Parts: sequence; C-alpha cells; structure tokens
Amino acid sequence: QVQLVESGGGTVQTGGSLRLSCVPTGHIYSVDAMDWFRQRPGQQQRELVGAITGLGNTNYGDSVKGRFTVSRDNTRNATFLQMNRLTPEDTGTYFCNARIKENSRDSVTLYWGQGTQVTVSS
Repeated sequence: QVQLVESGGGTVQTGGSLRLSCVPTGHIYSVDAMDWFRQRPGQQQRELVGAITGLGNTNYGDSVKGRFTVSRDNTRNATFLQMNRLTPEDTGTYFCNARIKENSRDSVTLYWGQGTQVTVSS
C-alpha cells in the first residue's frame, strides 16, 4: 500500500529556514503532480503552499512566493519544500500530496501525507 512519509518539521525562530521532505513508499508505477498544503492553528481549511507538476513546473501561494521553493527528485519520487525567512504566520501543519499510479493500468489516486508540524517563534 502506498504511503507518503513526511519529515523535516520542527521549531525555528523568525527568519530561520526548514526543509520538508515527502517520500512515497510502496509499489509505485508513476508519480504526477505533487502539492504542499498547510493548515494553520484554528483554521479548518488547508491552503495551498506550493505545487510541482510532473514536468517540474511550480506554482506558489501568494503568502510564500519568493520565500518557499518546491522541488522534486524523480529518482525517489520525492518532493521537497524549502522554506526560508520563516515568520510566525507560517506556523501550522504541513501536508504533502501526490498523484500516483501503482500499476500501468491503474487510474491516478491522490495520496496524502500524515502532516508535519512547523512552529515559528517570534
């Protein structure tokens, strides 16, 4: 069974940096677009932070443009979120997702990671 394993969260001071990783495990045939979302404290909705297509094209939420960078390593089917110049407003739980085919005949399934906590202190 496919799972997305996230890591890299933690506590950092304002202005600091963190790098999140999201690596799928299990039998995988292909991975298409991958996204990063976050859920801030007290909010029910997740907001898009960054996205990367299978070809490597990226898109970002307005609040993180110029500070965050999404990348991927196709040899590991992994995606990464480099977060720089962090502020307390970036605090939240960060989730990755990925559109995965487990076999060539399968349709694409959207999988989510378990989330990793990012806390930025002032």
